[in-house]
Amino acid sequence: MKDTLLRFNDGLYMTCIWVAGLAVATMSLIIPWGIFARYVLGTGSSWPEPVAILLMVVFTFVGAAASYRAGAHMAVSMVTDRLPPHVKPLVSVLVQVLMALICLFMAVWGTKLCLTTWNQFVAALPDLRVGMTYAPIPIGGVLTLIFVLEKLLLGDQSHRRVVQFDLVEENEGAA
Repeated sequence: MKDTLLRFNDGLYMTCIWVAGLAVATMSLIIPWGIFARYVLGTGSSWPEPVAILLMVVFTFVGAAASYRAGAHMAVSMVTDRLPPHVKPLVSVLVQVLMALICLFMAVWGTKLCLTTWNQFVAALPDLRVGMTYAPIPIGGVLTLIFVLEKLLLGDQSHRRVVQFDLVEENEGAA
């Protein structure tokens, strides 16, 4: 059961990495197109800016979930590093519980935000609902919650091969 869950989360992690990576890659193509269209072609397009912003939101929330699982998220450990060794595990569990609460907040209130704004449309992209643009918030909350629960129940998984792919590739190439 544990191995199945870990393999599922490995796939979820890789999906997060690919979605975040594709969002950044697409955004890096859209922004130059907007600049080219405005200054070279003389016809500014209305869609590059809102699409780039939406892709940045996707990158931020989905990428944050992957970053959390990899242990690459921003963490301030100045206080916890100075705690006595017997207190550190308790504080670590407290931090994970607080993270789970933040993820639940994002999932619940993000969903409410999506539903509240569902009948509004983005001016520059009239077929795109505003509620859809907020969807990365609850999705990111749920994804991060899955990785928080994994860390609480199964321990830190940042050492797994799928997470350490770059390091494994570098080491294999050096041999």
